Amino acid sequence: MNDFGPLLFWSAIALIAYVFVGYPAVLTALGALRARPWRSESSEPNVSIVIAAHNESVFVVSKLKNLLALDYPVDRMEILIGSDGSTDGTVEQMQRVSDRRVRVFVFPNRRGKAAVLNSLIPKARGEMIVLTDVRQMFDSQVLRALIRSFVDQRVGAVSGELVTLRSNVTASYWEYEKFVRWRECIVDSSIGVTGAVYAIRKSLFQPIPDDTILDDVLIPMRIARKGYRVVCARDAHAYDTPFASDQEFKRKVRTLTGVFQLFARERWMVNPFVNRLWWQAVSHKALRLLVAPLQVTAFVMNLPLATHSLFYRFVLLAQMLFYSCAVAGWLLPDQRGKRTVLRFAYAFCFLSWATVHAFCRWIIHRQTVTWDRAVSSV
Repeated sequence: MNDFGPLLFWSAIALIAYVFVGYPAVLTALGALRARPWRSESSEPNVSIVIAAHNESVFVVSKLKNLLALDYPVDRMEILIGSDGSTDGTVEQMQRVSDRRVRVFVFPNRRGKAAVLNSLIPKARGEMIVLTDVRQMFDSQVLRALIRSFVDQRVGAVSGELVTLRSNVTASYWEYEKFVRWRECIVDSSIGVTGAVYAIRKSLFQPIPDDTILDDVLIPMRIARKGYRVVCARDAHAYDTPFASDQEFKRKVRTLTGVFQLFARERWMVNPFVNRLWWQAVSHKALRLLVAPLQVTAFVMNLPLATHSLFYRFVLLAQMLFYSCAVAGWLLPDQRGKRTVLRFAYAFCFLSWATVHAFCRWIIHRQTVTWDRAVSSV
């Protein structure tokens, strides 16, 4: 134990530090040494916006009006919206919008977003496919911002940027995530895109399994596998309001369950002989799944070490203070009233706990591909 304990402790600490600090630092250094810029010029190809909707009667009309008002040639844009087993009048609301650019599809049996995308994308007439959800509103220049990067023939997918209108538990984490994705783009390609606003070349789309949870990771990764780049358009903004805290947790659990599903099925993603982005996939996605057990390892290994060393007692105290801050952050409901250290500790542990839940759901196959409309926080 004298040699094994410190090794486990420092290995756990080092891996956690690498995931959240080391990996972005290496990306930043690589970007400075060998940045790979891509061409970005104005163009106006035919664009098809594809949406899967389930029980979105409250938002669907405003979403369609938002899309129809985008700054893009009328004769070069269409909207394909599919109702996925809606039971709340969504279909009737969609059919209220009278515009030749809107094509409504009704799927009476609920199958999930991936199945709807598999049905709608082949029917699209546009060279470029823009994928979005009903919930988020687009900036008027979104299409132009997304399409500019496709003048570079090496680019196969472009991610927009989601702007959260008010702070919530993971708002700071989302800003960090966007920072990492941008650094990945500068080096080569982003691992995944923003599901609320992204675009792909139609010719590169491959149908995905109907029970896929994370279409916004699997679709771009398959495009990258063909040799194309997945880049970010930081001026292609979609706007959203945060989820209520309980819904935010469920959403995060679903996303992380999708990551477990992805690595279980798409094992080529971590194969350096098949996937040129394997290092990014491991560092950005796979290792994050290990943070919760690494936290437990660091704490448990710290306990016996603290009985023999003042230094390790100090480190144990620091860990206890960190988790105390996380508890305090959980007990104080108003995010705006929390100090930064409380928000950070709470968000960090929030994500770790969501990973634990996601792993359990994935193991016992309790996470379904379908998803109920979340409630915004007020």
